[in-house]
Amino acid sequence: MTYKETLDWMFAQLPMYQQKGPEAFNAKLKNSLSMAAHLKNPHLNFKTIHVAGTNGKGSSSHMLASILQEAGYKVGLYTSPHMKDFRERIKINGKSISQKSVIEFIEKNKAFLETNKLSFFEMSVGMALDYFSKEKVSIAIIEVGLGGRLDSTNIITPEISLITNIGLDHTDILGNTLAKISREKAGIIKPGVPVVISECQEEIAPVFEEIAKERNSVLVYADRENLKEYKTSLLGNYQNKNIKGVLATIKLLKEFNISEEHIKRGLMKVVENTGLLGRWQVLHENPKVVCDTAHNIEGLTLVLEQVNLEKFKTLHIVLGFVKEKNLDEILPLFPKDAIYYLARPSIPRGLNVVFLMKKASEFGLKGNRYDSIPMAYKAALSKAEKDDFIYIGGSTFTVAEVL
Repeated sequence: MTYKETLDWMFAQLPMYQQKGPEAFNAKLKNSLSMAAHLKNPHLNFKTIHVAGTNGKGSSSHMLASILQEAGYKVGLYTSPHMKDFRERIKINGKSISQKSVIEFIEKNKAFLETNKLSFFEMSVGMALDYFSKEKVSIAIIEVGLGGRLDSTNIITPEISLITNIGLDHTDILGNTLAKISREKAGIIKPGVPVVISECQEEIAPVFEEIAKERNSVLVYADRENLKEYKTSLLGNYQNKNIKGVLATIKLLKEFNISEEHIKRGLMKVVENTGLLGRWQVLHENPKVVCDTAHNIEGLTLVLEQVNLEKFKTLHIVLGFVKEKNLDEILPLFPKDAIYYLARPSIPRGLNVVFLMKKASEFGLKGNRYDSIPMAYKAALSKAEKDDFIYIGGSTFTVAEVL
C-alpha cells in the first residue's frame, strides 16, 4: 500500500475517537497488552515519562522532550491528535516517523490488527512503542490520549508520571465531575513511581493523595515546590503552570544528566526542537493572527485572558467546535464586542454551523457563518485592519485547517 492507502485503511476500518467520538472509545487495556505481546513488549526496552491531564499535557510533553534533547539524549515523543499528518504523533528528536516505517508496520501486522479488531489509537500506540524500541531511544515522553486509567498508553511503567491541569472535558466518557475525571487521570500512577501534579486543585487533591498513598508513590505538587523561574519560547502566560510541572519532573529524573543550561535552552527551543504546533501560534502580523487548540472551559478561559492582554482596535474570532461541547458553558466565555466568523470543522464530529450560529446569538455573539473554516479565516483576514487582532480556535480541528 502507499502511505495514503495505509492511512485510509487505518482511519476507515478502525474508527478513532477524534473523528467519531464516544462510540469509538475502546476503554480496555486487553488489546494494548496483547498488541505489546505480539510485538515482543517493545515498551520494556526504554525508559518513559507518562503525561496525563485535561489541559497542558501536549505542551508539557514537548517541553520535556526539548529539554532532554538539549541534554544530548535520543528522545521519543508520542502525542495526539495530529494537526496535518499522522506522523506528527510519533517523533524522535523532533523528526517524524517516516512514511516507509508507517507502511511497513501496518503491512507486517495487518493480519493481527484485523483479527483482534484493534482501534486506531491502540495500533498507533503499538506503532510508536515498536518504533522507539527499534530506534533505541534513551527515553520516550508518552502523552495519554484520553483519560489515563484505561488509555492504550497505560501499559508502560514510567520513571515518573506527570499530571497537568484537570478540567471538565470528555465528560461523556470520563465522568461529569472533576473528582471522577481525576480518578481516571490518576490511573496512570504506578506502584512506587513518583507522580508530579502540575497544580494543586484543592477539590481534587484528595483523589491524587489517596491513590498515591495506596500505590506507595511519592507525590509532588509542582506549584508548591521552590523552583527557579524560567522562560519558554511557547507564547501565552498560561504556559507558566506547565513549566512548573516540567521542572518538578526533571528534578525527579535522577538517572539523567540535565544541567540548568539544558533546561534553559530546552524551554526556549521547544518548537524548534519538537515541531509543536497550535499553542498560541502566531500566523500573521498586521493584522496579528493567533491560533490556539484550547477547546474546553479551563483552556479557553486562560487563552481568552491572553487575548485580552493584546492591544488591538477590533477583535475578530474564527470559531468552530465539535458536537459534544457544552456550548451553554463555553460560549459565555467569549467577548460580546468581537466579530465572529463561524464554521464547522471538516470532520464527522464537526458541530453544525447553523446550530452554532443560533447558540452564539443567544449569548449575544454577532457575526456570520461560512461553509468552511478556511473560508471563515479568509473572510476575517479580508475584513480586519492592520491594527486588529484575529483569534482562531474552539477545537484542535479548527486550528488544523488553518495551519
